[in-house]
Amino acid sequence: MPTQPMAEVFGHRIDDFSAEAVRHRQHRLCPFNNRVPSCTKDKANNPLGVCSVYDGDNCAITCPVRFRQDWRIATDAAEFFFPTGTTWTSFTEIRLTDAYGKSAGNIDVVLVSYDKEGTLLDFGALEVQSVYISGNVRKPFESYMADPQANANLDWRGKRDYPRADFLSSSRKRLAPQLIYKGGILHAWSRKMAVAVDQAFFAEFPVLPEVDASEADVAWFIYDLRERDQDQRYYLAHARTVYTQFTPALQRITNPAPGPEESFRTLLQKRLNERQIAPSLPPTAPTVADLFYENDRSVADEE
Repeated sequence: MPTQPMAEVFGHRIDDFSAEAVRHRQHRLCPFNNRVPSCTKDKANNPLGVCSVYDGDNCAITCPVRFRQDWRIATDAAEFFFPTGTTWTSFTEIRLTDAYGKSAGNIDVVLVSYDKEGTLLDFGALEVQSVYISGNVRKPFESYMADPQANANLDWRGKRDYPRADFLSSSRKRLAPQLIYKGGILHAWSRKMAVAVDQAFFAEFPVLPEVDASEADVAWFIYDLRERDQDQRYYLAHARTVYTQFTPALQRITNPAPGPEESFRTLLQKRLNERQIAPSLPPTAPTVADLFYENDRSVADEE
């Protein structure tokens, strides 16, 4: 078990002190096809260059740009979207609007096929979902960056805000809304969608009803990071693909599995007993300001 949470910083393992790794750390570079050469995660002028964190003995990808290594995700998605031999290209961060002109968000990657004259023939949408972090990863990151060689094995265990992969928030707060809004529009247009996710993240999903690739309108491309001994780096590897239909998969992800009602009734009876012993004031409904405060605090905790 690692003594600290970070697996990769600026594209390299934290115990990699090769000339290339040192150069990336010094110049805050991103080797994974970011829109600019530098890392821009969190803050452009002070980027949080953590690409992945340890999840037990495995790695969890915490930056969506990390999935762009060698553009494997694009070629995998193209095989799902288009027939073999199709000419295609891709665009990143394409704005999607609803029938009223309101934004439904940006599509991470749109793949388009075209003919010899450059006329659009078809397109598909690729969404990338990295894993949120609970706790504070900037503190160990800044400690490491102050002296990478001295702090590569920094013991961060026991810290109150030790950062960990937050799979539940990643699905409920981010992935589910994307599927509902962006995915809903694409599904209405009868366009295929691909979702690239981390293997550890997908393992926390409910079991999705699978179909044959020919019947699917959503393909889940599942990746993990594997060690490459010859250069002390992790590389993005395709673990497997799960094919589903849009509506059954969305229902399975967004509908919780209900537990027994009796345990909830027991909790309510306990609270009722406590109130009878020591009556309290009526509950106060949260204000809109309270809700925004809780949301801001939750976002701050994830950073």
